[in-house]
Amino acid sequence: MDTVHNLDKARNRKAALVMGILGLLIIVMFLISINSGEIRMGPAQVIKTLFGFGDAKQNLVLFDFRLPRIIIAILIGACFAVSGCIMQGITHNGLADPGILGINSGAGLAVVMYVSFFPVKTAASPFLMPFLAFIGAGLTALVIYLLAFKRHQGLSPTRLLLVGIGIAAGISAAMIILTIKLDPNQFQFVQVWIAGSIWGTTWKFVTALLPWFIILIPFAFSKAKVMNILSLGEQTATGLGAPVERQRLLLLAAAVGLAASSVAVGGGIGFVGLVAPHLARRLVGPQHQYALPASALVGGLLVLVADTIGRTISSPSEIATGIVVAVIGAPYFLYLLARSR
Repeated sequence: MDTVHNLDKARNRKAALVMGILGLLIIVMFLISINSGEIRMGPAQVIKTLFGFGDAKQNLVLFDFRLPRIIIAILIGACFAVSGCIMQGITHNGLADPGILGINSGAGLAVVMYVSFFPVKTAASPFLMPFLAFIGAGLTALVIYLLAFKRHQGLSPTRLLLVGIGIAAGISAAMIILTIKLDPNQFQFVQVWIAGSIWGTTWKFVTALLPWFIILIPFAFSKAKVMNILSLGEQTATGLGAPVERQRLLLLAAAVGLAASSVAVGGGIGFVGLVAPHLARRLVGPQHQYALPASALVGGLLVLVADTIGRTISSPSEIATGIVVAVIGAPYFLYLLARSR
C-alpha cells in the first residue's frame, strides 16, 4: 500500500510540474503574442495600456484586436484538445479527432447553411452559430456512431475511423456545392472560415464561446475516472458496474459541443484534437485525471503559437491559423497512422 501511495504522489507531483510548465509557457506566449503584429507595442506600452494609460491607438490595438483574439485562440485550442482526448478515450482509437472523424465538417456544414440564408455580420450570429454548429456536429456524430456500431462486435476503432473519413468527404462535397451559390461577400467569408482563420476576434465572440468552455470543460474533467474505467474495455467496464453506453453518449455529447462551438468561432482548424492529447499523454501518462487538463493546456498553447506565427511571419499579410496547425499536425498524423496496426 505504501508503494502504491508513493507512486501516486510521485505521479501527482510530475503532473503538477508538467502542467505548471505548460501554464508558464502559455503566459510567456501570451506576452509574446500581445507584443507581436504589424503595429509593435513594447512591454512597457502594453503594461501602461492595460492599466489605462495608453493612447487611443494603443487601446484600440490591445483591447479591440489582440486580447480577444489571443483569448479565443487559447479557448479554441483547449476545447479542440479536450474534445479529441474524450474521443480517443471512449473509442479506444488513437487516431480519433473531431476533424478526422467528420465532426468538424458536420458543424461546418451547419455554419455554411446559416451563412447561405442569413447575412454574415448580424448581431445574433456569434451566439446562434455555436448552437447551429452543435446541431450539425451532433447529427453527424450520431450517423457515424450508428454506421460504425455493430451489435455483436461493438464499436470498432478502424470502422469508426473509416466511416468518419467517408462522412467528412461527403459533407465537404456538400459544402462545395453550397459555396458555389454564395454571393462574393459570403463566399469570401466561407473560404476564410474553411482555412481555419480565427475570424471571430471581438469580445462578442469570446462571450459566445465562454459558456461552452465553462460548462463542458469541467464536466469532462469530472468524468476522468469514468473514462479510466471505459479505457479498460467494454466488458471490464460493465463488470465494474459502469453504465457504458450512457456514459459514452454523455461524453460524446460533451466532445461534440466543445468541437462545434470552437468550429463556429474559429473555423476549420484541424489536427489540434489529434496532436494535443498524444503530446499530453506522453508528458503526464494515460490516466485521464492528468491527460484531460494537460491536453487543454497543450491545445491552448498550440493554437496560440500557430495564430501568432500566422499573423506575424508574413506581416502585413496573414496565414490562416488552421494552415499553420496543419503544417504541424499533418506529419504527426502520418506518423501515428504508420505506427497503428
